[in-house]
Amino acid sequence: MGKTCVITGASRGIGRAIAISLSDREDITNFILISRSEAGLQETASFMHPGKNVQAYALDLTDYTAVQDLIQSVGERYGTIDMLINVAGYANPKSLLETSIDDWEKTYSINVHSIFNITKETVKWMKKTGGQILNVASTAGSSARPGWLAYASSKAAIISMSQTLSEELSEYGILVYCISPGRCATELRKVLAPDEDPSTIMQPEHVGEVVKQLLSEDGVCLDGQNIVVRKQVTKRPVKQVTKQTS
Repeated sequence: MGKTCVITGASRGIGRAIAISLSDREDITNFILISRSEAGLQETASFMHPGKNVQAYALDLTDYTAVQDLIQSVGERYGTIDMLINVAGYANPKSLLETSIDDWEKTYSINVHSIFNITKETVKWMKKTGGQILNVASTAGSSARPGWLAYASSKAAIISMSQTLSEELSEYGILVYCISPGRCATELRKVLAPDEDPSTIMQPEHVGEVVKQLLSEDGVCLDGQNIVVRKQVTKRPVKQVTKQTS
């Protein structure tokens, strides 16, 4: 039986791109796609390589008990879970004085607590055979982002969590990766930078290919690091104007 891969936030953006990219791998047979949008998950599945066993679950990751039950069911069905890719995220960019405690808690519930919960439940199965965990953070988590306090600090927590778990879980043969995409044309980015032209920045497919490479044998020495994935902005050369004298 081939490998089993769980992907959250798989209904659009980076999560969808990762699911499509990894579906080309012959060693991964089973895909468990999780998101709140059932229609989005079905659309993702339609783009994936045919012949894969794709199971879609419309689930709110902050329903911690439901997530625990799902992972238990997946583990029992396939015997283990080989890959967990945590992509789902939330952003409502506000300054300190504009951020309510409810929004602060919602941001951390989705961006941090849900990752803790699903990772803990997955590791209960993964520790039997080893595996790979990849967390999607953000460059906002490693630099000052005025006006994005809740989002940026939650992504910093994911970077720290990933680095800690990389060492803690190594005894089980579990590799933990963390990527921090820069500006990427996702729905989440539209919330953070509504006036930005999405065609000028990195696309989700670029991140999907990076993840595919990272989770291959070539990425075996890159666990435990915060890997920044960004597109360099090429500045147009300044056209020199030569004055002509009469």
